Amino acid sequence: MTFNGKKLRYSKKTEQKRANLYFALSGLFLTNALLAEMIGVKIFSAEAAVGLQPANLRLFGFDMSFSLTAGAVIWPFVFVTTDLINEYFGKPGVRKISFVTAGLIAYSFFVIYLTMGLPPADFWIEANSKDNNGNDFNIDYAFNTIFGQGLRIIVGSLTAFLIGQLVDVFIFQKLRRITGSRFIWLRATGSTLVSQFFDSFVVLYIAFYGIFTHQQLIAIGITNYIYKFVVAILLTPLIYLGHYIIDRYLGKEYAGQIAEEASAKSRSFL
Repeated sequence: MTFNGKKLRYSKKTEQKRANLYFALSGLFLTNALLAEMIGVKIFSAEAAVGLQPANLRLFGFDMSFSLTAGAVIWPFVFVTTDLINEYFGKPGVRKISFVTAGLIAYSFFVIYLTMGLPPADFWIEANSKDNNGNDFNIDYAFNTIFGQGLRIIVGSLTAFLIGQLVDVFIFQKLRRITGSRFIWLRATGSTLVSQFFDSFVVLYIAFYGIFTHQQLIAIGITNYIYKFVVAILLTPLIYLGHYIIDRYLGKEYAGQIAEEASAKSRSFL
């Protein structure tokens, strides 16, 4: 490894630990991102989930509550792993796993669409012809309805995901160059807040432009962003915990060195 023109020597064991770390963080990132896309078809009430009444915020003439996709439950873990990959592997590390993840998500939806067209077996339909209350139930229709997200939603989601990741890594590294290794909370939370602002609105405008009015899209985007804003603040202790674990695993000196190297490689947006 070289840094600032100097040859840095580390043992094979230390370098293997670095590779293992990237593998583990990338696995967590990819798994949670893919799961968030899969379960995102369900919309739930965030207020009801914690025993509260709907917020009914008056925005642009609409009463808006915190009705969120189920993917929002685990998407915060994508924020955390993004910031940790960003810290120790910089833009190259985040960009690599982001494009791999987007490709695998697209592949997953392609496979799902192929399976939706497969003719269902009669015994499968018959065995699942009633729900728990004895009502008629078509499991093939349910399968296709749950997994059959519209193409615009998929394109919007993937586009927003990639833009959000690129913005996140850019803002994160800008803040790191200003603060150095201090103020982890500032670069982690600050980059997430900026990137998720873009993410919240890009997906809505690609997926629902022409279906909802501008006022509705902005109102929905604001409520989604408020949720992400609050979650980003609450996740700050997890970022510090992640840094502590990684510094113990790699060794504080080596962890600090690769973080500096990652920052040096992350000066441009693309």
